[in-house]
Amino acid sequence: MHKQAVRPLLKVSVCLILVLSLISGCSGNNSAGPAASEQPSASPEATQPADTSAVPEAFKAGTYKAEADGKDGKIQVEVTLDAESVITDIQVVSQNETAGIGVEAINKIKEEIIAGQTLAIDAVSGASESSTAILTAVEDAVKQAGGNVEAFKSRAVVKSGEGKTEQLSADVVVVGAGASGVSAADKGAKVILIEKTATIGGASNLSWAGKFYNSSAAVSSGLKVEVEKEIGDWIVNNHWRVDAAAIRQYVTKSGETYDWLTGKGYTTTFLNFGGEQLHMLPAYDTRQDLLKAMLAESVEKGGGQVITETTAQKLITGSNGEVTGVVAGKADGTVLEITGKSIVMATGGYAGNKEMVKEAFGFEGVNGGLGQNIGEGLQMSWDIGAKVPDNFGGQMLHQTLARATDKLKAEYEPFEASYPLMLSYLPTLMNVGPSGARFRDEAATLTAVAAANTSAFNGAYHLVILSQAQIDALKTKGMNGLKAPGLPGMPPEFYASFADKFTLDQPWKDADKVFESMVANGDGFKGNTIEELAKNAGMDAAVFAADFKLYQEAAKTGIDTEFGKAKEYLLPMGESGPYYAIISEINNLCSVGGLLVNTKFQVLNDKRVPIKGLYAVGVESEGVLFNDTYVGNGVGLGYSFTSGRLGGEDAAAGALGTE
Repeated sequence: MHKQAVRPLLKVSVCLILVLSLISGCSGNNSAGPAASEQPSASPEATQPADTSAVPEAFKAGTYKAEADGKDGKIQVEVTLDAESVITDIQVVSQNETAGIGVEAINKIKEEIIAGQTLAIDAVSGASESSTAILTAVEDAVKQAGGNVEAFKSRAVVKSGEGKTEQLSADVVVVGAGASGVSAADKGAKVILIEKTATIGGASNLSWAGKFYNSSAAVSSGLKVEVEKEIGDWIVNNHWRVDAAAIRQYVTKSGETYDWLTGKGYTTTFLNFGGEQLHMLPAYDTRQDLLKAMLAESVEKGGGQVITETTAQKLITGSNGEVTGVVAGKADGTVLEITGKSIVMATGGYAGNKEMVKEAFGFEGVNGGLGQNIGEGLQMSWDIGAKVPDNFGGQMLHQTLARATDKLKAEYEPFEASYPLMLSYLPTLMNVGPSGARFRDEAATLTAVAAANTSAFNGAYHLVILSQAQIDALKTKGMNGLKAPGLPGMPPEFYASFADKFTLDQPWKDADKVFESMVANGDGFKGNTIEELAKNAGMDAAVFAADFKLYQEAAKTGIDTEFGKAKEYLLPMGESGPYYAIISEINNLCSVGGLLVNTKFQVLNDKRVPIKGLYAVGVESEGVLFNDTYVGNGVGLGYSFTSGRLGGEDAAAGALGTE
């Protein structure tokens, strides 16, 4: 890609995705309780009376039950309408949305529906599937009552701040309240922190663990990393296209972050994960409150403020190109002009911007991160002269998904619905790309990053091939029937709901039905012969047949002449069909990099000189650690907290003149 073309092309992409992101979903763990109970913030829309003249004769007041599909399952509601067709109450009876993200969206939408007596409400940024679901369910209830749905949909939402501009000032302005932004907000004399969603914590609310090298907990547990070897190997493994000083800073300083977080009450638990120093985050449903408590002790006690549901729009610059502030828009329509001596970009990347990811990296898989991360922070910084790094485009491809899972969960229990997903992690099945060509030693599935990147390099998805003989083996012997060397290496949240059945010897009941449902739902393919499977799956019949024959020969001889797969993983498929193909996709957790920084986290211009007043932390600055692809187990989260901690100190020092 020509550097001259990057900025204008991506600017167009960002504009397009600002619209498209309203229909993209947020992702996360099903850690919410059975009902949305958290109280939402005050609605930015003005309350307006219902137009009772539009009440149809067939309307009947009462309480009506309805449901719709959210991000993580059904959202069930009870909606009460009075005699004048006014929605007086909305009770969420059941939901499984992500705590702090989907749950807050549900509560916010509920309040706005009642306050404005309208269904013409924008989705909450980062939780559009949850937002759409609650709106759809309420609409259904209105229909059941015989109400005038079009009247509710056409009733305009009045934003109380429309046309207003407000000026604010601080020493440090932090844009984005994820792990890095909250950490960066800790050291300023006066800090204003703005966040586009209603949620504090960003992707850290969805993550599992971070890496803090040689933390006090790791060392006391007897696991210590040899620092110089770790740094040297890291640089070599990234082909030297990294900032060696930045790597050294992270490896030598991240251990301090563990104690720093513990001192703030955000306690992580050390885990020796096969020799990796990982630190598991607090319980999912406690994280946002813990981070809010940190902000209360830092930002609010220092005379600053945290402003949510406020989206940064552009950076303000002075006559010499220095960054002096941020223009942002609040959910109620108010424009904020916030001036500061140091501006910290902690905006979370652009993985939610499909066009931008495809243009920069060629990836067309799944965005498993936050839908609101569409790249505005990067674009604002590029617009005022920040350099587009030479390694721009890297992504954190980190998990394998089966497209069938969500629809199957509507028909089956979580264990049965996860059959295709679990098979996507086994090394004993044949994997092919969209053309039908085998593309790897399937033992790559045993390592998350290897599995993700080998697949992504060969297309938007790959296919896991399964025979009837193998299904029969699963039905009687479970995964032992496919000689699985161990349990699928899925993240814990993937199997938390069926942990008691997540064993190698658990028989797979109804496996036939599940895979037939997968095909019927359009999330996989079936063929009575290899040729028919190729046709139905859109593969090249000759390519697939040739590679299938080679694979069968390898299974018989124990010698894989194409990829060298170990004999114990070469499992025969049997001599007859039917055969199935599972559509497996790669999960992109976030983008990696986009702004070039030095070890003070100052953003650099095209001459690699710091832009006065502008800093970047978290994934926006993480490109200094990696070449073109994230390969660090736990580094993303560990770096977010560490870069925020250190970058916040530097930004505060710059603002106060103590650097």
